[in-house]
Amino acid sequence: MSITILVVDDNESIRFTLKEICQYAEWNVLEAGNGKDAVTLFEKMNPDLVLMDYHLPNGDGITTTKDIRKHNEHVPIIVLTVDERQEVADSFMKAGATDFALKPIKAPDLISRIRLNLKVSKLTEEHSSAFVDKGIKQDTLMSIKNHLLYQEEAITIDEIKESLPIAYQTVHRYLNYLEGKGEVEVVSQYGKKGRPKNRYRLI
Repeated sequence: MSITILVVDDNESIRFTLKEICQYAEWNVLEAGNGKDAVTLFEKMNPDLVLMDYHLPNGDGITTTKDIRKHNEHVPIIVLTVDERQEVADSFMKAGATDFALKPIKAPDLISRIRLNLKVSKLTEEHSSAFVDKGIKQDTLMSIKNHLLYQEEAITIDEIKESLPIAYQTVHRYLNYLEGKGEVEVVSQYGKKGRPKNRYRLI
């Protein structure tokens, strides 16, 4: 199963390092440089795990953790910070973080922590999975959502199919599923003749 990690840190070089580590472990990576973007990205993409910094613009890590918890009770949130104070760790755990580590963290240690948190999360969610809908696979859903995320304008099913190795009927079914969940907007484009052409974009 494809795993997606959301890296939240205002330091671009740290985000790059964390991204390299995650990609080495063959995980997909989403990036956010502040709390507000992190929550927006989380709502749209529903990643499998979050790596959270403490000091962030537009909402610090604790506030951002609380906001993410409003949308998902189970996703693992691993805090990475240089702040050694116990009260900071306690505040994060109270906000809903699942793990806490001091920077700089070595790549093997981080990978081990992520794997452990994912394993625990999977056990927790076995009976309350968000992907229980018949025929909906998380890998395919994330591929389509990830593709839509980076489009500046609404696009057609054909345009999605050209970029992803997914059949037209499958793309259509997943877009209908996402529309039903209120995550995708359908934009009808009317031409001079024939039926309107539907375009899709993430909300």
